[in-house]
Amino acid sequence: MNDQTLSQKTRRQFLKTAAVAASSLFVPGPARPLLAASKKETLKIGYLPITDATPLLVAHGLGYFAEEGLKVERPVMVRSWNILTESFLAEKFNFTHMLFPIPVYMRFNQKIPVKVLGWNHTNGSAVTVRGDSDIKTFDDLGKKQIAVPSWYSMHNLILQMGIQSAGLVPVIKPQSYKLKKNQVNLSILPPPNMPPALLGKKIDGYIVADPFNAIAELKFKARIMRFSGDIWKNHPCCVIVSSEKFINTNPVMMQKAMNAVVRAQEWCIRNPKETAYLLSRDGEGYLPMPKKILSRVFENPKKNQLIHPGWNVARIGFQPFPFPSATRFIIDQMRETLVEGNTQFLERLDTGKAANALVDNSFVLKAMDELGGINQFCNCDMSKPYTREEIVEIN
Repeated sequence: MNDQTLSQKTRRQFLKTAAVAASSLFVPGPARPLLAASKKETLKIGYLPITDATPLLVAHGLGYFAEEGLKVERPVMVRSWNILTESFLAEKFNFTHMLFPIPVYMRFNQKIPVKVLGWNHTNGSAVTVRGDSDIKTFDDLGKKQIAVPSWYSMHNLILQMGIQSAGLVPVIKPQSYKLKKNQVNLSILPPPNMPPALLGKKIDGYIVADPFNAIAELKFKARIMRFSGDIWKNHPCCVIVSSEKFINTNPVMMQKAMNAVVRAQEWCIRNPKETAYLLSRDGEGYLPMPKKILSRVFENPKKNQLIHPGWNVARIGFQPFPFPSATRFIIDQMRETLVEGNTQFLERLDTGKAANALVDNSFVLKAMDELGGINQFCNCDMSKPYTREEIVEIN
């Protein structure tokens, strides 16, 4: 019996077995008593159909939220970042993942009191180009049409770092505009629309989260030009967010939720094949892709595809602590990144104060401590485990 013909009973048995194994392996000490959740404690999760959402989905699929005593609706999938953020503002979702620059924009431009509670994953994205193109490096992007999923995205930041390092100029023009040799035209596309646009030659490439790079690789013979984690070592991408009001009203609930997510991240690190299956349409169907596509994502990229094989970065990684150095770097880099709209709010920000106001790491620190600390997730310098140097190397 193959994955595609597995019965619902078999899938449920897999999840039961996986959850039991995870609990016995990764929860040190005696089991904690479940805290009864009140009827008001309902966690509403929204997500895009990308692997960035993995810890939230795995925490639900393995029953970690339920084990924490939380009432959690099945996570709701949407197709674009605009829909997700609008739904969050309308309180349809109260616990979700977002591209890191989005809550920066929301808090300091729109004055919405959103809080970043932790990193949802690291790396996880790539620049993908048509297989029949002559694009090999950032130097080759002149006069090309490249799509990003949101102006306020890690993808846009990282792409423009690469474009600028090659001496090229990012622009935002209609596709009919006659580009100069040194110009790269950027546009917004929802992630699910990117592979078809590449296949139809409406764009020359895109940068986005998986599995939409893997889909283009396997189905359309596209080529990975560069993995994002091979540019910025173990960079954050999506973060876990909630509103300040909801957090302050439900602090116990927030702690339980972060406990579940941190457990899920550790489980994903140790069980990449099972993670791919659980998420896939062959498993619990959180993502509308077969296991074959997702299995490609959860394996380390081939060494010959990397400029920095010595970094030993995973195609997608999991590490929940929000290193302050990365938050500060993102805010500073946003000032150098071309977007549509007014960005004057960034010029007024004090980087350090803004980073402190945006992030609340108290819940994730407690959750990590229960699992043995940050050394469960990274080879950190344990003399100063919650600091790091941001390493960016384009060439």
